[in-house]
Amino acid sequence: MKIDSEKCISCLECVDYCTMNCISEGDETVSIDQDECVECGVCLRANVCPVDAIYMPEDSKQYPRSIRAAFSDPGVEHPGLQQGGRGTEEMKTNDVTGRYRRGEYGMALEFGRPGTGTRIAEIEKVTKLLCSKNIHIEEANPVYSLLADPKAGKMKPEVLQEKVMSAILEFKIREDQLEEVVKTLIPVLKQVDTVVSWGLATRFAKDGTLPVRAKLKDLGIPVRPNAKINMGLGRPLIEE
Repeated sequence: MKIDSEKCISCLECVDYCTMNCISEGDETVSIDQDECVECGVCLRANVCPVDAIYMPEDSKQYPRSIRAAFSDPGVEHPGLQQGGRGTEEMKTNDVTGRYRRGEYGMALEFGRPGTGTRIAEIEKVTKLLCSKNIHIEEANPVYSLLADPKAGKMKPEVLQEKVMSAILEFKIREDQLEEVVKTLIPVLKQVDTVVSWGLATRFAKDGTLPVRAKLKDLGIPVRPNAKINMGLGRPLIEE
């Protein structure tokens, strides 16, 4: 996003609408820090500029900068996936898709948040580690398309410094890998220069319990359980 300096009257109406706090006042006009802008489009859609000075230039739609909007504006689809948003439907609809079976866990690491964001380079710190452990990154996830070498977890060099509001890295592990993965991820997550939310998807046991909660407690991981129930959004799950 940019602000036309010829039109801007420095009224500051747009400043509070910036999700990344990157709109600032200069001597005679207001400008957007292009390096920090994630192209979420909120300042434009808010329609608060009285002189229509806010606009998106064509170069913002060109790759690799175009990935900023794809990960930051839910109205923009990811190329090749025909879906908006930051992750896949799989973790949210496991009750009908059966993506994660008993004996398996789905994990999601959400990098960044409004006000903070993340560089793709921060995500690479984790993808390289996971791939070194032969952990498969979810292919139907937008982050996968950014990988230059999926086996090594290396991102395409041209996207490393692109900044997005947030991105969700999804992967699947076996139940017996939980301790190793948790103990491996914690040190590298401390080196990541953004906030990371860590989620785990699991099936209920046949007796209605969630055994993974006790396992996480033993590993010193506090659990904040939540659930999403998606009524009629898929097909009946066929038991293995």
